[in-house]
Amino acid sequence: MTQAALRMDRMYAWQTGIYDFTRRPYLLGRDQLIASLAPPDGSRVLEIGCGTGRNLIHAARRWPKASFCGFDVSAVMLTKAREAIAKADLEETIRVTQADAVDFPTLLFGEEPFQRIYFSYTLSMIPDWIAALERAASAIPPGGSLLIADFGDQRHLPAWFMFLLRRWLTIFDVTPRNDLEEVMRRVARERGLYCDFHRLYRSYTFIAALRRPKD
Repeated sequence: MTQAALRMDRMYAWQTGIYDFTRRPYLLGRDQLIASLAPPDGSRVLEIGCGTGRNLIHAARRWPKASFCGFDVSAVMLTKAREAIAKADLEETIRVTQADAVDFPTLLFGEEPFQRIYFSYTLSMIPDWIAALERAASAIPPGGSLLIADFGDQRHLPAWFMFLLRRWLTIFDVTPRNDLEEVMRRVARERGLYCDFHRLYRSYTFIAALRRPKD
């Protein structure tokens, strides 16, 4: 087991039962991301850092003609995800496994490409987040896209709010990536991708996408 997996398991071992309930008030933009996926019928969708499976379940219900896969570095979170997927009766639609976002294998779930790949509030938790972003970008097929929702830089919110939010996030090893838009645009230029970046709620959060044109 890697150090990243051990760290995540220690952090979330006592939180899995309350994780989704406690995150609902401040992980804003997740459902907008799911609504924007719009995967083609019969295509596959991958969540990087699937946690408890909450997003995969919502996405599978929103887009029933696609199939869904997810991976997480934490075995503790995956146990919760499998329980939730079984309870939702979506075991034929959603598959999950353990892997690291920085170096996950291309054929982790078979040979077919993923037309949609997404991070939902995970880049802010991955120490080597740029490597994870670049790895995901390299997996975008022609006509496919990588979507991201995460904490923004809070530039249009009061300074006291930013200070308190970031102190709170530090407890959970979460670090908003203030330069993520800059990094995404660099990755797009280097790989011939299109980049969209939209700030929400006065830059509290954002939804962004990298898209590869069709051949």
